[in-house]
Amino acid sequence: MRVTESSSLYDNLDQMTVEELLTGINNEDAKIHVAVQKEIPQIEKLVTQLVERIKSGGRLFYLGAGTSGRLGILDASEIPPTYGMPDGVVIGLIAGGDRAIRKAVEAAEDNIHGGWEDLQKFQVNERDTIVGIAASGGTPYVIGALQDGNNNGLLTACITCNPDSEIAKVAKIAIEPIVGPEFVTGSTRMKAGTAQKMVLNMITTSLMIKLGRVKGNKMVDMQLTNKKLVERGSKMIVDELGIEFEEAKRLLLLHGSVRAVLDNYKKSGQKSV
Repeated sequence: MRVTESSSLYDNLDQMTVEELLTGINNEDAKIHVAVQKEIPQIEKLVTQLVERIKSGGRLFYLGAGTSGRLGILDASEIPPTYGMPDGVVIGLIAGGDRAIRKAVEAAEDNIHGGWEDLQKFQVNERDTIVGIAASGGTPYVIGALQDGNNNGLLTACITCNPDSEIAKVAKIAIEPIVGPEFVTGSTRMKAGTAQKMVLNMITTSLMIKLGRVKGNKMVDMQLTNKKLVERGSKMIVDELGIEFEEAKRLLLLHGSVRAVLDNYKKSGQKSV
């Protein structure tokens, strides 16, 4: 039996108090970061290769079904506004298409050709990377895409929470945070989902930093899509240049990004740029 499907370490959940339920869930969640930590060498291997592949024009594709697919889409969708990257660099795909983001699409994940068919819409090539996300490690939609990716010279990787899974045998780089049985038996949106999200955060955050999308510790290329982000960007400029907040805000709105303001300041050598 797969670890993710094995029986919970807790029983009679329906008889527990709310405090007991929350404490039990929290106790199980405490195991997640340890499992992820053990996979850092594999994550490093993937990110190191991704940096060079993205620099050469490659793209990163996440593929998954259900919760796993939604997590990939979430991570991919946050890259453009956070780091100012074009929409087509990190792409999330889910079995069943966009309608499956909100509602389950029956049997979509069982189509072993579905993942590769979805990738063909993007004219994938050997510079691209496919990361299959599957808590169980046995999702046909993902496995088929990785197999075809291998056959066509793409870099393939996976994130799964079962040891010795089928997906790990197919992927060139296997990331396997084994978090153990779920608090509610088989509910992999819990510990497995959290572990997957942690790994995704690590992949794209470190990737964006190595691609130069962070200066110091700040998101200097973030898109100014709302008042909060304009305020954040203005404060970054204040910290970097030591100017008044309103002047920083004026410059930010004028040039469109924190990086542009700082670059213009460096070129001009003066505060009014």
